[in-house]
Amino acid sequence: MNPPHELPGSARAPLPHVTPIGAPAPDDIIEITLVLRRKNPLPDDVRLVDKATFAETYGADPDDIDAVTQALVAAGASVLSCDLASRRMRVSGPVDALSSLFGTSLHLVQPTAAASGTFRARTGALSVPDALHDRVVAVLGLDNRPQARAHFRAVPAARTSCSYTPPQLGALYSFPPDTDGSGRTVAILELGGGFPQSDLDQYFGSLGLATPSVTAVGVNGAENQPGADPTGADGEVLLDIEVAGALAPGASFIVYFAPNSDDGFLDAVATAAHADPTPDAISISWGAPEDAWTAQARNAFDEALADAAALGVTVTAASGDNGSSDGETDRRPHVDFPAASPHALACGGTSLIADAAAGTITSETVWNNGSGGGATGGGVSAAFAQPAWQAATAPTLSGRGVPDTAGNADPQTGYQVLVDGQAMVIGGTSAVAPLWAALVARLNQATGVPLGLAQPVLYGQVGPALVAPGFRDIVDGNNGAYQAGPGWDACTGLGVPDGAALLETLTVDE
Repeated sequence: MNPPHELPGSARAPLPHVTPIGAPAPDDIIEITLVLRRKNPLPDDVRLVDKATFAETYGADPDDIDAVTQALVAAGASVLSCDLASRRMRVSGPVDALSSLFGTSLHLVQPTAAASGTFRARTGALSVPDALHDRVVAVLGLDNRPQARAHFRAVPAARTSCSYTPPQLGALYSFPPDTDGSGRTVAILELGGGFPQSDLDQYFGSLGLATPSVTAVGVNGAENQPGADPTGADGEVLLDIEVAGALAPGASFIVYFAPNSDDGFLDAVATAAHADPTPDAISISWGAPEDAWTAQARNAFDEALADAAALGVTVTAASGDNGSSDGETDRRPHVDFPAASPHALACGGTSLIADAAAGTITSETVWNNGSGGGATGGGVSAAFAQPAWQAATAPTLSGRGVPDTAGNADPQTGYQVLVDGQAMVIGGTSAVAPLWAALVARLNQATGVPLGLAQPVLYGQVGPALVAPGFRDIVDGNNGAYQAGPGWDACTGLGVPDGAALLETLTVDE
């Protein structure tokens, strides 16, 4: 028998700030996700592939699924589900069987600063036997530590400088008139929390809007679980739904709830991307520094976002709320993932002072409230090369530049929302991802054509220090290591949207 093969990119370093509390029982049944290789490489420029063609051409090879299934069953595991198009296999098995199959040991740990939250952890690389070698490109979920954090910040309304309803921001950003997202679908990803229908009915009623269609879908056992904690995950969930729903009230919204783990996060985005009907946009307000991910998980997630782009889906992702460090303590710049993926439209944050009643803007600068107050994420990826569509606009970057776009995110100039029955003002780049998702729904409604991977159109061939059509440039402020200036910058990207002008640009491009 040949020795096992190390799985590239699977190594995990020891986890800091946790207390070991033993090991899971060998016969405990756990579930994991395997990602298989593509049948054929997915070209960078592929767009608007129909689902059947995508599955047949770029999905998993049925022979690979058969071979992997046989190896799993022989090892004592069970295959719960297979999805050819997204190349995923959901697998169940005893801890000892799966640990042995993938060459690792699992330990139970608890964060030292928390009273609960036990999860499994591992260190080192995984390995796979011959039957899985090359066929399996990622094994996720053995280690089920929390993978991401929500990028939102709530403040008492009395402490805000000013605040806005989402429709007011839509007017200030000139969202296309005579559009409301009708006939379009927006997916929203959540890794915790929930929403009560009563909050939605009360909130949209207060804006004079009918409550949009909002459906909850559970992934990997998660479900809509509002916890009456407006400053916790419920704040994220309600912020996302209320911002997107108020800006595209004619659209349908599907909220995918998944466990906060690498397999849960991946399975949520893949499920949304391959759903029927295909969503116009997927809004993601959760993330973590790109080096907090294993390379196998990061690459598998990026490939799922590439699937979405090929199917005509625009994925909007918050760029983070901790400035250019992204909350890391090594005094070096970091970018947040999945915003750092070249297949995600990375959304940065501004501080907006405006007279909403008059529809006039006094100032808009980079959101940066200093130490402890939050600032927009942004910088240069160390994991992803600069995409071709960004080269003309920012030719000196060593990697993918983040963000691409921006919108109001300062909690001191935040969004008026309702969470667990409480009126609140919330900011953070979490609010910008659903804002842009709603804008995409309205643009798609107006053009009748899915925008898909938006950046090639948004960047065009705009040179350095020039304003891209459909944007208002933000030139004042910094996020720590990076300074705003004319044209694209690593604080607010191309700038904030002028929705009507952006629609004209898209119409001309057609």
